[in-house]
Amino acid sequence: MNQVKVFDNEIPLPDGALKRKADSLLGFDARYERIRNQLRLLLSLDEVETWNKKFHGGELAMSALIAEQYPLAIFHGDVGTGKTAAAECMADRMVREAGAEDSILFKLSNRVRGSGKVGEMGTLLAEAFQRIAQSAGKTRRAVVIVDEGDSLATNRTEGNSHHEDKVAVNTLIQCIDDLRRFGGRVVVFLCTNRASVLDPAVRRRAAIIEEFKRPDDEERRALFTMDLAGLNLTATQINALVTATRGKGDFPQFTYSDIRTRLYPAAIALAFPKRGMTFADLETALHTVKASPRLEDK
Repeated sequence: MNQVKVFDNEIPLPDGALKRKADSLLGFDARYERIRNQLRLLLSLDEVETWNKKFHGGELAMSALIAEQYPLAIFHGDVGTGKTAAAECMADRMVREAGAEDSILFKLSNRVRGSGKVGEMGTLLAEAFQRIAQSAGKTRRAVVIVDEGDSLATNRTEGNSHHEDKVAVNTLIQCIDDLRRFGGRVVVFLCTNRASVLDPAVRRRAAIIEEFKRPDDEERRALFTMDLAGLNLTATQINALVTATRGKGDFPQFTYSDIRTRLYPAAIALAFPKRGMTFADLETALHTVKASPRLEDK
């Protein structure tokens, strides 16, 4: 394997921390249930023919097409909407439900883009997927998360697409194609803020395409109610936070990340370590913390 570290994390699954993390993700259960059957099908491609024989006497011709699905899910949406966190937690829940102990989660690093040397990015990608294939072996399961996937899978017909980028897209497509031989034991989640710039060949291969949006009023209300339970805020105060994070005119509403990784720490910093945090601290923090700009995806 090349000296470049091509994975940010290699996490054995199932993982207790990811199970707890899922409990903190607002709307995770509903989203998971909505695409659960599709995920389950991806993880059981090698069992489709057995199912066909059992329930349809082997006569259901379309089962052969199902078995040819590419093990790829694309999660897309604005920055800070929880795509990567959801992919990690879904990976954990999938292997739990499948009883697939001794599985592993690979999070591909952007370092796979290399240092700009000719052919380096394609080589690093190929080596990364070789490592994934070796880990899966003949019986194990592996889940791969490609974060900021548009940096590796940009449309090859774009005028500013560099030769190295085109090679990387070709390599990524070949690697995803090759994963079908594992019959669903290896699944890839590609997360991106800009689905429109993904190469059409990558989009066509996605068995699942799921959009993530910024939380609406009710979702933010539920988030504040859950996260700030220890402050015993009134309904009026919770509503004030919902209104303040709603967005107005050219300013978008807050993302989950804006609230949890920017607003909350800013409010706590006003009180720590001398006193407890109050609603007033949250109000003060809202004067300085603004929502992340919306990333246009055209």
